[in-house]
Amino acid sequence: MKAFPGQPVRAFVVWEPVLFSDWSAPSTSALKRISDGRAAQYWDKDRLVSKSMGEHDRKSVVWDHVAVYPPGATWNQKPALFADGPVVQVVAPAREAITKALSVKSTLGEYQ
Repeated sequence: MKAFPGQPVRAFVVWEPVLFSDWSAPSTSALKRISDGRAAQYWDKDRLVSKSMGEHDRKSVVWDHVAVYPPGATWNQKPALFADGPVVQVVAPAREAITKALSVKSTLGEYQ
């Protein structure tokens, strides 16, 4: 988010229980890791997002994942411009996908 100041970029951060230590919603200190006002954070206790993305057992949990979508799209409406993880290993290609998304017109509307 810091790489795109003033740009119409939004982030949806979904916290979910995956590890043994994830028995409750994220703490205030965890939520502070993502302090940009363009980010919305959600606690998905039942891993509904993961299940909708293909989780069918413990080994297929979708987590530590980043997906980049064009403006106006919903995450399940069309393929992501980029999707991969773990997040810390895909920062550069995710940033490139965001840059690309910001530079083209969306079929759902124009960028600001």
